[in-house]
Parts: sequence; structure tokens; C-alpha cells
Amino acid sequence: MTGFHVRRVLLCVLAMGFVQGQLASVLMAEETVISVETSMTPPNWALLERELLRQNVAACREYFEKYFDERGWLLCVERWGGDDGPDDAIENCLDWPILHALGASDDILRMYKLAWEGHLRQYTLAKTVEVPFARDGMYYKEFPVMMDWLHNAEGLVVFNLQGLSDPNDRRFSERVKRYAGFYLNEDPGAPNYDPQHKIIRSMFNGSRGPLLRKTTGLDWAGDPIEVENRFRPGHGETSYAQMLEHFKDYNDTVGDHPQNLKSTTLAFNAFALTHDDKYRKWLLEYVDAWRERMRANSNIIPTNVGLDGKIGSDAGGHWWGGVYGWGFTVYDPASKKMASRNQHEAGLQGFINAYALTGDDRYLDPWRKQMDAVNANKKIENGTTLYPRMFGEQGWYDFVPEKYSAGATEIAYFTMKADDLERIAANPWMTYLRGKNPEFPEQALRGDLALIGKQVRGLRDDRTTPDTRLADDPMKYNPASVTSLIQLALGGLHPGRSGSALHCRLRYFDPVNRRAGFPEDVAALIEEMTEDHVTVTLVNINQLDCRKLIVQAGGYGEHQFLSLDSGDKQQPLNTNHLIVNLAPGSGTRLKLTMKRYAHPPTMAFPWN
Repeated sequence: MTGFHVRRVLLCVLAMGFVQGQLASVLMAEETVISVETSMTPPNWALLERELLRQNVAACREYFEKYFDERGWLLCVERWGGDDGPDDAIENCLDWPILHALGASDDILRMYKLAWEGHLRQYTLAKTVEVPFARDGMYYKEFPVMMDWLHNAEGLVVFNLQGLSDPNDRRFSERVKRYAGFYLNEDPGAPNYDPQHKIIRSMFNGSRGPLLRKTTGLDWAGDPIEVENRFRPGHGETSYAQMLEHFKDYNDTVGDHPQNLKSTTLAFNAFALTHDDKYRKWLLEYVDAWRERMRANSNIIPTNVGLDGKIGSDAGGHWWGGVYGWGFTVYDPASKKMASRNQHEAGLQGFINAYALTGDDRYLDPWRKQMDAVNANKKIENGTTLYPRMFGEQGWYDFVPEKYSAGATEIAYFTMKADDLERIAANPWMTYLRGKNPEFPEQALRGDLALIGKQVRGLRDDRTTPDTRLADDPMKYNPASVTSLIQLALGGLHPGRSGSALHCRLRYFDPVNRRAGFPEDVAALIEEMTEDHVTVTLVNINQLDCRKLIVQAGGYGEHQFLSLDSGDKQQPLNTNHLIVNLAPGSGTRLKLTMKRYAHPPTMAFPWN
């Protein structure tokens, strides 16, 4: 036997702990270690997961090389505004942090960190000419100067998830605390929060504080720009005049709006990183204030809270008033039609963050009551039941055949209770988790593989040049495709474009390479998930080498494993992570009972 073979066998023997039989567990150094020797022919889903990770990386490399330079700057025309602005630039790396946290190559981490550093520098140096508050830089102290949280949150889709893979980065740690501090009034130049009335004082807020005047079309649209024959703005406008017209009625932004609840993810991250209770205290105080407003407003979240803390007082006394309010229907010059733009559901993110900190159903129940309150105003026309989406001077309007269900999917995911599951429309993933739709895993994984191919063909055919490219133009070719992996491997919700934390039932770590994500050759499939347990199959597709991984309960270690059932062995557990040693070509199916939200969320890796 050669030295290489001896070394490999010894490593496997040490990893397996000389265990014989199909599956055994031992307690070593206060760690629960599961050693697996049962052979398992690599399932199609496992091969697809590994291939999906591999092709994601190759496609993202090609994308990065085309659209970013060596500084990490996006090759585009920098602009300020709600149509195309700084948030869109970094959104081009949407899902890259999750891709790395799943186990993709460290190249992904390197690229998105370079893009983030380049983004901060690029948009600090980028200045407006006419928009008053961005004339000294669109970013200040490495954060947007002041903008609404629909856009602020989109600009944080990369940063807010960096802690999944790289929580010990010094600059990340400093920024997490600085960004949260803008909303805890720790920066005297950014008094965004009023602790007396428990409000964020304007829809426009950021590192230069709140904007305490009505906003104008210029504030939203940005400086004048040549459009015809050069750019294609995302809202469909054909001239700068149309861009201004699009935003001309976006005026009533003083006072608080549910969108601002997205800022709570900054405090969630700061708490998960530092466990300083001030962040938890502020987050719950702010969400509790909104919870009370919903109760006082017939179980419906108001879309304006004035500077005096009273519902609607900066929107003509109307609870439904303000930009992006329940009554916000405005003229769209591109379509030449009236458009309803109610963004109240953005506030759900704050309630979810509070639930993730506490596991307390009082942060989900207001959204159930809101669904019931809105749907109670249904009407029947020509035999069809219709449900409203908007409310204004005329009462409820904008009726559609589907029930109002903002928050239904998220609540059903978090509780997995029958009553909450009944609220959601047909959902192939949720159906699969309930033991039906067995074809879903392969269909979803193949769909994401096909999407990568489509995106790469698009970027290869893209003929724009940096001076004819807006920041959001490359976004449609971003090849990162992770939805199926989040659902099937993590049992998680896709964070979307809202700068959300990652909420999932399981996460994985590579203890040999000391990094987040699957070790090479390992795949996982969550086959069943209920309120108190999860069933997962783990596979090592490598037929020659053993693999070791850590399975963590929750995206931030917030859950606790209570027991393990491997089919032929049951045992109690009392840990939030397991070490699993997989022999070459082995696999196992584990049913793990859990107590959820048993621990404060943490960004620390299990070995820390």
C-alpha cells in the first residue's frame, strides 16, 4: 500500500471512529458525532445538486469578468434614483452570498466581496448635480445618504448575507455596527429614529438622516439624463421627462411607513454578530410599536405615522395615505394608465425578524388578522367573488379574484401549522414537503440548471457598452440560481430582493476546510418538514474518499436538535449541531426532532 493510500485510509478510519455497522453515534469532546457506512448509489438529485453548484460558479465567473472591473466597479453609468440607482448596481450579485454559503467555490466569496468594496467606493465618489442631498456623494459613511427602504434594502442584498460565510471580516463587523447605529441614533448626523414616538421619521432616510420635507420628482428620478437611443429605463420611460412624470406624485414621505421595518435586518445582523442586547431591544421596541398600530387600526397596518406619532397625521389624517400607501394610485406615463403601488407588505420583514429573535407568535398573528380584515370586504360580481387590494377616499377598491394573502406563505413556512398552510395557494415545494409531488426535487434542480444556461446565453449576446448601460441592465443576466438548493437542501425561504436574513431549517459547514457550506461531493435533500421535525437524506457521492460535515439547526444556530431517528436507531440529542462522517459512497436518512428558536441567532460558526 502506498503512502497516499495509507494516509487516506487512516484519515477515513479516524473520521469513522472505527465504527462498524450501518450507522452509529458517539459523544466525543462534547460533540455529537454520527458515522455513516451504509452504501448509497448517488441519487439523481444529489448529482444535480453538485452539478448546479459547479455550473453556478463557472457562470458567475463569466458574468463578473464581463460586467465588473479589477476594482470591483460595475461597468455602467452611475446614477441616483428610484428608477436606476446605487441599489441596482450591487443587486447584480444577488444570491452570490447564499451560493457560497451552500458550498460553492471560494471564488464566489472573493468576487462578491470585491464587488461590495468596489460598490462602496464607486458610489461614494459618484455625485449628483441637481439632486440636493447626494451632491457630495450618493453614499456617505459607506451607506446610502437617504432613500426609501424599498431601495435601501435592495442595496443590501449582498452585505446583509455576508455573515453567513465571513462573519469575522473586520470591515464587515465595523459596518454591521455602524449601519445599525444609524437607526439607534448612535450617529448624531443621522437622527433617523424618534424614541419617544417609536418612529423612523421619514420614508427617505439613511446615513445623512431623515428627509423632513415633501419629496419631488427630481429626488426620486435623479439628475437629467439622455434616454432615447441610449438607455432603456426599467419603468419603460422613453425620455427623462417621463421619468420625472413617473415620480411627480411621490411627495408625501414625511413620517413613518411600513417599508422602514426593513431596516430592522441591520439590527438583527448586529445582534447575531455581537449579541449586544441593545440591538435586540431596539428591534423589538420598533416592531412592537407597529404591532400596536395595527391593533389600533382595526388590524390593518397604516401606511403613514406622522412626526407626532399619530396614525396618518402627515398624510391628511388618512391611515391609508402617503407614498406607497394603501391609497397610492398614480399615473404611469409609460403605460399611460393609472397604477396602484401599495407597498405596505414590506413591513412583514420587521415582524419576521422579531419572530426569529423570539419565536413568539404575537409577531405573526397581526398579519393573519390583517388578511382576515381585508378579505372580509369581498364582493360578488357576476357570480365571482372579488377581494380588495387598495383603500382610499372611496373605500376599498382594486378588486381581484384572488384572496388578499400578504404574509401567508411566510407564516405558513414558519409555523407549518394546518390553519396557516390552508391560507396559501398551491405551492409545489410545500406540497412536496407534505409527502406529495415526489418529482419536485429533480424538476426544480433541472429548472435552475436550465436557467443558468439561459442567463449565460443572454450575457454573451448582450451588446451594451459601459456608457450605454444602466446599473440594472446586467441584472437580468445574473446567472446565480439557488432557489431549488435553498428549498431542498436548507429547507429555507429565498430572501428575495429585500435585504432579508436567511431563514432556513438546516445549514451545513465543512469542518475540515473551516468554511460554510457543503464539503466537496456532499449533497442533502430535505424530504419532510413539520412544526417539530425535519427529515433529511445526506449523501457522499465520492466513491473513494470519506467526507465530514456539520449539520446545524437553523440558519443562525437558533434551533435545537432533541432526538435522532435513523430508521434502525433512535437516540436523544441536546445540541444545535451534529458532526456527520460519511464513508466513501455512503448515505443516510435522518429524522431530527427539534425545538425551534431555542437559542439567540448567531453568526458564529459551530466550532467557534
